[in-house]
Amino acid sequence: MTTKNSRSSSLRGKLYRRAILDAFKKLDPRRQVRNPVMFVTEAGSLLTTVLWLQALAGKGEAQASFVGAITLWLWFTVLFANFSEALAEGRGKAQAESLRKSRQDTPARRLHGNPVALEQARARAETVSSTRLQKGDFFLVEAGEILPADGEIVFGIATVDESAVTGESAPVVREAGGDRSAVTGGTRLLSDWLIVRASADPGQGFLDRIIAMVEGAKRQKTPNEIALNILLSSFTIVFLVVCATLLPYSQFSVKAASQVALKFSRRKIANFGG
Repeated sequence: MTTKNSRSSSLRGKLYRRAILDAFKKLDPRRQVRNPVMFVTEAGSLLTTVLWLQALAGKGEAQASFVGAITLWLWFTVLFANFSEALAEGRGKAQAESLRKSRQDTPARRLHGNPVALEQARARAETVSSTRLQKGDFFLVEAGEILPADGEIVFGIATVDESAVTGESAPVVREAGGDRSAVTGGTRLLSDWLIVRASADPGQGFLDRIIAMVEGAKRQKTPNEIALNILLSSFTIVFLVVCATLLPYSQFSVKAASQVALKFSRRKIANFGG
């Protein structure tokens, strides 16, 4: 249990470190432009960073601490969003890598010829990597071992744990001949022994197709996510329009206020002189 927990913690730590690195890689504007909201946030972060540097140099109008706090929060928002996205993507990649590693690390006892007895099979067995098994090769599997490749049973009967592939916890019986002779690479033999003829070349098995599907899968957004993105994009446009009009409206207000004050002063002077 302790070893399993330590392995899980190690994988989780590796996943987090990769997500942190990818969060900084995703700061590339060519990636951020796909998400208008975060692209605007990153542009605002760059702008406030420039203003903060000007404030530190004594050229800004606002206090450096105030501008620095805003800059920090904006960059944190962008990086946290990138980290969350990279973490979600990393889980699929980690799953594919784990499946690929299990395929590469699985040993196979390849047989020379087609023996029909266990002792003959053991005597003719050659231990190789599962990736070296070719279609048509024979291999021996005994209780407790993982099947190195997809194949057809040519001799023997045994119970197989296929939960790693199908998710079904109950073991199934596989035997030579009939409709129950097919076995899948990555499953575990629970009892007895089997002689199997490989039915797929390396990279073309069932697990290999699963790995390709995981790596090439693109998660589709739900209707709620699409509606939320549209809403946030609309708010972003409104925010940009408001920010763009703040300066001219403030300049107009200052000019109008100064003109009113000047007229009031002239009228007061005229009344005093009269």
